[in-house]
Amino acid sequence: MKKKEIEPCIIILFGATGDLTKRKLLPALYELESENLLHKDSKIVAFARRPKNDNLFKNDVFNSIKKFSKFKKIDESIWSRLKNKIHYNMSEFYDLNGYKKLKSLIKKLCSKSSEKCNKLFYLAVPPEHFETIINNIKKSGLAAGNSSFNRVVFEKPFGNDLKSAKKLNKTIKKAFKENQIYRIDHYLGKELVQNLLVLRFANSIFDPIWNKKYIDNVQITVAEDLGVETRGNYYDKAGALRDILQNHMMQLLALTAMEPPVSLDADDIREEKVKVLRSIHPFAIKDVKDISVRGQYSSGTLNSKKIKAYKDEENVNKNSRTETFVALKLKIDNWRWANVPFYMRTGKRLNKRVAKITIVFKQNPCILFYEHSKETAPNMLIIRIQPEEGISLQFSAKVPGRKMIIDSVRMDFCHECKFGPNTPEAYERLIHDAIAGDQTLFTRWDEVEHSWEIVDKIAEAWKKSRTIPQYKPGTWGPKESDILIKKDKRKWAKPLTPMYSALLKNNGKG
Repeated sequence: MKKKEIEPCIIILFGATGDLTKRKLLPALYELESENLLHKDSKIVAFARRPKNDNLFKNDVFNSIKKFSKFKKIDESIWSRLKNKIHYNMSEFYDLNGYKKLKSLIKKLCSKSSEKCNKLFYLAVPPEHFETIINNIKKSGLAAGNSSFNRVVFEKPFGNDLKSAKKLNKTIKKAFKENQIYRIDHYLGKELVQNLLVLRFANSIFDPIWNKKYIDNVQITVAEDLGVETRGNYYDKAGALRDILQNHMMQLLALTAMEPPVSLDADDIREEKVKVLRSIHPFAIKDVKDISVRGQYSSGTLNSKKIKAYKDEENVNKNSRTETFVALKLKIDNWRWANVPFYMRTGKRLNKRVAKITIVFKQNPCILFYEHSKETAPNMLIIRIQPEEGISLQFSAKVPGRKMIIDSVRMDFCHECKFGPNTPEAYERLIHDAIAGDQTLFTRWDEVEHSWEIVDKIAEAWKKSRTIPQYKPGTWGPKESDILIKKDKRKWAKPLTPMYSALLKNNGKG
């Protein structure tokens, strides 16, 4: 990836008083300022409907950074620099006059600091506001100008099915070109996800065996022990299939399975990811029952706390059939992965919070050690995305003693132990890349399109079922998930705690 010089720009935050901005975006901007990665002439303009002025909003920003930043203490000199960049523009999203007022403010800010008036529009708003905001940006002329850049960042979900995604994309294309559109998936900003490319293509020990000859199956797990929290309204319409699998997990699958790109430029990397999605073995709606499982958590106990059933959560329909768990089996039709199953599962109120990719290698026939290796676990490469970020290699070794007893052992690489706790957060990296014009970690339209084609078939099949399997909080989902993988004479790899976990806890991370 080519390093691009950071230019001054106006960062316009739509939904500036919302939860995402407070928890993620404002701390990320402070962290960028602390590393001098925001140009001295850059400005931040908040666009929101709440009645505030510059000073009131700056006070809110300070409190958000203090509460949610990874830094324990706010540096006054850094805060002073950031504070001078912040401005507030009060308006409803539908009010065109608010955009005209914004245009005047931006013109004023640009004339003071730079000949160029680069703009980054960040839509940290619910998806139903996307079209309204884009239409008003176009009508007000905010996206015009050839001598400077205009870019727009969208949070997921990008549509709620293929039809709505196409409609939204068509609207956006009236104001912005594809090279101006940044569809954010914060998972791609996580350090261990980025490390996948290095792990695969910079290490001669892994690249030759990353194929069907040596790999038996690939498992991708994104599990949460939390419920829907305050997201009941959104989640009951989306479910685990649209909320996690369509974006995060399909991206993890693409990065795991992609071919080596021609270069590390954004288009070359994204081209290889799209090829993976296009190569997923086609299936009909009638086949969905054989390759997928859904589930919904019931009431129970998790971590010694009583947990209410999903249907009893706030803002959730009492008769909801929305899935809080998905397990899926996919295959990729190309020379590298023919007949290698990719198993994916995600859910809420599961046993523990974990996101990991497990590469399960084919087992050695073990003719030499047949008598001594009963039920020996296969060799596995485990990439832990969160928490306890790191990589583990599981292999067989002899247990000390006179008898020949073979057991599985692991070598663990701890990311934080090696590089320290202050690696860039996902949003810090992604905002920086959007300002720099690097689209490597953002999803291209054809990636979104192919993901929705797969998900739509599954959702359509599930509509015909009036029942949904239940699972207890603290488990790994409904029993049907285990049956799905057992049919292939395989089993889910149990998420094991790495040896360095205690060290991280002692350092205060937990």
